[in-house]
Amino acid sequence: MRLLPPAPGGPRQGSPRHLPSCSPALLLLLLLLAGCLGVSRAAAGSRRPNVVLLLADDQDEVLGGMTPLKKTKALIGEMGMTFSSAYVPSALCCPSRASILTGKYPHNHHVVNNTLEGNCSSKSWQKIQEPNTFPAILRSMCGYQTFFAGKYLNEYGAPDAGGLAHVPLGWSYWYALEKNSKYYNYTLSINGKARKHGENYSVDYLTDVLANVSLDFLDYKSNSEPFFMMISTPAPHSPWTAAPQYQNTFQNVFAPRNKNFNIHGTNKHWLIRQAKTPMTNSSIQFLDNAFRKRWQTLLSVDDLVEKLIKRLEFNGELNNTYIFYTSDNGYHTGQFSLPIDKRQLYEFDIKVPLLVRGPGVKPNQTSKMLVANIDLGPTILDIAGYSLNKTQMDGMSLLPILTGASNLTWRSDVLVEYQGEGRNVTDPTCPSLSPGVSQCFPDCVCEDAYNNTYACVRTMSELWNLQYCEFDDQEVFVEVYNLTADPHQINNIAKSIDPELLGKMNYRLMMLQSCSGPTCRTPGVFDPGYRFDPRLMFNHHGSVRTRRFSKHLL
Repeated sequence: MRLLPPAPGGPRQGSPRHLPSCSPALLLLLLLLAGCLGVSRAAAGSRRPNVVLLLADDQDEVLGGMTPLKKTKALIGEMGMTFSSAYVPSALCCPSRASILTGKYPHNHHVVNNTLEGNCSSKSWQKIQEPNTFPAILRSMCGYQTFFAGKYLNEYGAPDAGGLAHVPLGWSYWYALEKNSKYYNYTLSINGKARKHGENYSVDYLTDVLANVSLDFLDYKSNSEPFFMMISTPAPHSPWTAAPQYQNTFQNVFAPRNKNFNIHGTNKHWLIRQAKTPMTNSSIQFLDNAFRKRWQTLLSVDDLVEKLIKRLEFNGELNNTYIFYTSDNGYHTGQFSLPIDKRQLYEFDIKVPLLVRGPGVKPNQTSKMLVANIDLGPTILDIAGYSLNKTQMDGMSLLPILTGASNLTWRSDVLVEYQGEGRNVTDPTCPSLSPGVSQCFPDCVCEDAYNNTYACVRTMSELWNLQYCEFDDQEVFVEVYNLTADPHQINNIAKSIDPELLGKMNYRLMMLQSCSGPTCRTPGVFDPGYRFDPRLMFNHHGSVRTRRFSKHLL
């Protein structure tokens, strides 16, 4: 396969990207003026490190989603660091991916769901957010050549948003899927030009196509600058189409029957309470089959990771390359009698795998630090030598954790927020349900609704492992979980927890919902540096509920 041509306005092969006529001395001067110092803390004295970001689609961490990826765990996790407390700020594809690219919480990048109306790949997103993504900074300010392959945002390629001709700022090479995950019969934008694929496995299976074009890039890219690659696979998102050689694997595997499987969601938001318990046999058979197929699709991702690392090693670049592996959100299969989906506030939907290897990262490490995908952009910019203070990002750089910095001050909480989706019509197959629900299964169990709108503070400290959530609905429902005593989040303790603590968590939630940049990194309730400042209650940076906590709301 030949190297795909550069994106419109991109560099010619063999010449320095973005500054084709500069002498080496002038190039270095311009890079210094731009704010990228040419070296990172982890690789001082050598060429700036390369970075690879591998992004799965809907891969859980809580329910064994990493189990099929034996090669990935060996080649990335065992050769570097595994984060055991990695979260997404929204358990849905497009808002989460927007958070990765911008380093911002959803209330700051304003992508609230997977639709154009929800700002997913909209004209507004393209105009306001895309110029400030970390790949755009890497390319324009740091001289990195940048490569994208796979699923971008769910509505990418929509006619009302520029179609497939639109190539987002920041990408030297662009190989993006039109709209949502598929494995066959899809269209790609290759630097703005459409290319259709059919259903021939050897040339069309998307995971393998992404692997091949990524290897092609590594072989034919310029060697005069560092590179950043983002490879975004379809797996294990539906329609769960495995490669032919893997379609008979995991035949004796079933969805985990953990403590919150197929039980009624007592004392939970109404959307959880409406699920029928016990689930029908057909629903259980369906979710078991989905679980099995999801694992099957991941085997091709495992192959992709192996091929990529072998090629980096063959090319002599592995030791100077950071490799990140993560997912855009988690997934559930039968928890609280919800058949399959994401979008909920619980660990199975908001917790994701995160594995990292690279220069200065010691092997076989596990970090319990509380991290989020808004940290990926700041981390990668830090690796490139670009200052986080020059951005508007909400996240924190993970580089000090990765390189074993001592006396590290770290956060104790992260924000999770989601705006529910629902149609203002009654589902004809479920006439007993009122308008406003969506993602309904044949047995009338609905996975989402317009008032499945919530915000949570996920807290981890030496003494506490808590989640505090509020719903923006007529009930003004509150859910609180002590995950030390109740890791499966079965018992909502909102009515029994100390009211003073509940009030502090409510205040902290409102602060995070209105935070921006540095204020998103201020001490949480359980940090020693935490101070209550009532004046901040009225210092809002965006649209946010301003009600205070009161006992009658419970």
